[in-house]
Amino acid sequence: MIVALVLCGGALTAGVTYFLTPKYARVGYQPIQPVAYDHSFHAGDLGIDCRYCHTYVDRSEHANIPDAATCMNCHNAILPESPALAPVRASFESGEPIEWVRIHETPDYVYFNHAVHVNRGVSCVECHGQINEMETVYHAKSLTMAFCLDCHRNPESAVRSLDKVFDLTWRAESEESQIAQGTEIVNDWNISPPTSCSGCHR
Repeated sequence: MIVALVLCGGALTAGVTYFLTPKYARVGYQPIQPVAYDHSFHAGDLGIDCRYCHTYVDRSEHANIPDAATCMNCHNAILPESPALAPVRASFESGEPIEWVRIHETPDYVYFNHAVHVNRGVSCVECHGQINEMETVYHAKSLTMAFCLDCHRNPESAVRSLDKVFDLTWRAESEESQIAQGTEIVNDWNISPPTSCSGCHR
């Protein structure tokens, strides 16, 4: 009995310790990527629309990672010989994808559709944080079930007009203004996010 308790206690402690590291709990997780892509420069200073690289984010459940050809559209002319872009050039020439390290990840038992959210006024920053201010992207929000349910129960606090969804610098003038505008959008578009288990667990 004592041996069983020690083994169970050890397994529980090891499991909690392992799965509550940033890699799994995710908040603050900021892995080193194979190419030092600066979102604060590209999406922030240059103002490149998210959809230029994440082409299918408003048409698919997945936000695709751009291939090297997308990068080379610009970098054929801009810093074409930069050593920092060597992995991009190699990927472009060989056709082998760059092995980006995934940062934002939902469990296999969770269904999430990017297109449904962005086409109903949910901006990237609501789930990913201020990507346009991140030199190296990190996991900014918890993305737990409670996080999702808070938004589903109070969508007026997160939605914005469609022309502002990909404007990552936009903010409502005040919390009251956000709620007023959000409530109007929720009512006009008949937004009713699911709060039952089957909405996200299919």
